[in-house]
Amino acid sequence: MIYIVEDDENIRRMESYALTSSGLTVQEYADGASFFKACQKRPPQLVILDVMLPGEDGFEILKRIRRGEAGSDPAVIMVTAKSSEIDKVMGLNEGADDYIAKPFGIMEFVARVKAVLRRTGSMELDLGEELCCGKIRLDENRRQVVAGEELVELTFKEFELLKYLMRHEGQVMSRQQIMDAVWDTDFCGESRTVDMHVKTLRHKLGGCGSQIKTVRNIGYKLEQQE
Repeated sequence: MIYIVEDDENIRRMESYALTSSGLTVQEYADGASFFKACQKRPPQLVILDVMLPGEDGFEILKRIRRGEAGSDPAVIMVTAKSSEIDKVMGLNEGADDYIAKPFGIMEFVARVKAVLRRTGSMELDLGEELCCGKIRLDENRRQVVAGEELVELTFKEFELLKYLMRHEGQVMSRQQIMDAVWDTDFCGESRTVDMHVKTLRHKLGGCGSQIKTVRNIGYKLEQQE
């Protein structure tokens, strides 16, 4: 699992899309507080960490990671607009595994992420996952979903939609974010496609379908069963 900590939404989504398109598993956070909260539930194998963040900056977050506050000892790649030698040295001295200065090429970014994963022996851990939320269990390797005790047959897009919501459990995801991630399009006129797929997905999940909550005028979020 790769965690991206970046407050610029456009950069965060670009990084996330590049990595997920390469078969890696990603979760996104805009600040240190939400990142460390997520770590309590599932520690990451690698962190893509911006330096200029609201609240704690990336260097302070890196220090906390190396003190064990992320629940594991993940690899860390610093990504920042600061490109001076002293900033790179500071990050590496604090325990960063690599340092990438903005702007950067997407192919180089993905290659360097994979290189760090290989060096730390984490590559195989990110090629598939099992997700669980309430009574819904998703096995990415087997492409299987179990709701309650029932095996659920989903289409490719329904599976990807559910996986996206499960990866962002408890977070409100806009229709546009879902379209970008699952359908690889930013055409807002297609947002009704999301609504129709959510409706079908809820039906197929049976009693567990109520875990997908509608957030009025925004989108959807997946929650634990009440």
